Amino acid sequence: MNHGAKLVFTGVVRSSNHGRQVIAVEYDIFRPLAESVFLQIKQEARTQWGQDLEISIEHVSGRLEPGQTSVVISVSSKHRDESYQASRYVIEQIKKRAPIWKKEFYVDGETEWLAGHALCQH
Repeated sequence: MNHGAKLVFTGVVRSSNHGRQVIAVEYDIFRPLAESVFLQIKQEARTQWGQDLEISIEHVSGRLEPGQTSVVISVSSKHRDESYQASRYVIEQIKKRAPIWKKEFYVDGETEWLAGHALCQH
């Protein structure tokens, strides 16, 4: 391998969001479509920052508590700048395009589904 950089991004559940104390988050993923979107995002990153980029994306589903890992993205490239830029691109695109929905559970007993991907675009 001729790569000099490997960057690992780990997303974790926060204990607060928009001023509310979060006790848990539940992720629901439409896995077949998510995997397809992940492949598209990886190819877009390779087109922009180099075909030799190695990119891995793992996103969990189910209930997580604050501090637990929800997503891990690793990017390997010849130089660190490509890894940083590609990693940022990948996470931003996942948040915009992947069919992943997030429900927050709050300390006061309330819950809320946060705005996420719409499967049907009109």
